[in-house]
Amino acid sequence: MPHEPNELLSTHFNSNGLDLTRQVETHLSLIAPNSPNLMLYRDMMLTVLRMAQDDHNRWNAKITLQALRELEHAFRVLEQFKGRRKVTVFGSARTPLEHPLYAQARELGAALARADWMVITGAGGGIMAASHEGAGLANSLGFNITLPFEQHANATVEGTDQVLPFHFFFIRKLFFVKEADGLVLCPGGFGTLDEALEVLTLIQTGKSPLVPVVLLDAPGGSFWQDCLDFIGKQLRDNHYILPADLKLLRLVYSADEAVDEINRFYANFHSSRWLKNLFVMRLRHPLSEEALAEVQQSFAGLCLSDTFHQHAYDGETYEEPQFNHLTRLAFTFNGRDNGRLRELVDYLNCQENWAPAATATQPATTGAKLRETTQLT
Repeated sequence: MPHEPNELLSTHFNSNGLDLTRQVETHLSLIAPNSPNLMLYRDMMLTVLRMAQDDHNRWNAKITLQALRELEHAFRVLEQFKGRRKVTVFGSARTPLEHPLYAQARELGAALARADWMVITGAGGGIMAASHEGAGLANSLGFNITLPFEQHANATVEGTDQVLPFHFFFIRKLFFVKEADGLVLCPGGFGTLDEALEVLTLIQTGKSPLVPVVLLDAPGGSFWQDCLDFIGKQLRDNHYILPADLKLLRLVYSADEAVDEINRFYANFHSSRWLKNLFVMRLRHPLSEEALAEVQQSFAGLCLSDTFHQHAYDGETYEEPQFNHLTRLAFTFNGRDNGRLRELVDYLNCQENWAPAATATQPATTGAKLRETTQLT
């Protein structure tokens, strides 16, 4: 959907006798004459000019400059990996080499690479180093944070163009989630728990697209089960979260289980987007009439109004020719029950619910990384 220009900024400068809006537009049209994003860039420039005019605080200006530089650099570097599916792996940087969790993380990296997934980590030691070691450089990306300690990238990615340094934690966190089609959380410290809760918050509130979130522990381990027990007793039972919110997580005890869980998430579900007030789920296989009727009845609570509608590609409505082979399941999602939405994804992924004549348009292990265009209206 075309971006509406920020008229407040334009009015501000025009009312002060400054014809900056037209000048900015002129320069941008010379640099990127065919870009559909000219109005977005225009508003960025006008925002910076507004900051310069106010000129309140040097520290604010330095934060803005650093953030813009980090964002631009990361966008540019990651463009070369745009077609690759990626899984972000979190876990302790202090897990020793001889620990069973280290061996398991190495197995996880290798299993993800075999399934053609790239592995994103914080580029440090421990679980992060093990995951990259298993995946190998060709399937690894590291988002390193600049710290006075533990700041060096692990041996797999250090000194390569597949490690990105970040000064700000919040920008690094943005890319951990933005680039991921799935997330695996191994045992760790404050940082791992911080990432786990932030990821869940983003998905629960609909600020991040629904992706598989897998908790991985060693066989017999109790790290994540103890966390889940606490969440169930203190959060769910006190009604701080909905019971279905726990469906956003899956606990497994082997690397192969973790990869199977992620692949299963994309067996039929492909991606989703908001189209104005309509939530659209793209499917590789249409549902059978019986399955669609079951969805209408069992998942009616997800709809604010009307019901579920299954459609083939409609170019006039969706304007997504790259997805013209996919079926659409559209409804007025309430935007709240994302745990229940995950249950719907599980139902859609059951092969017994697909229309008999339907055939896969592409293997379930390919083509999932499409969210650059799926979540924005």
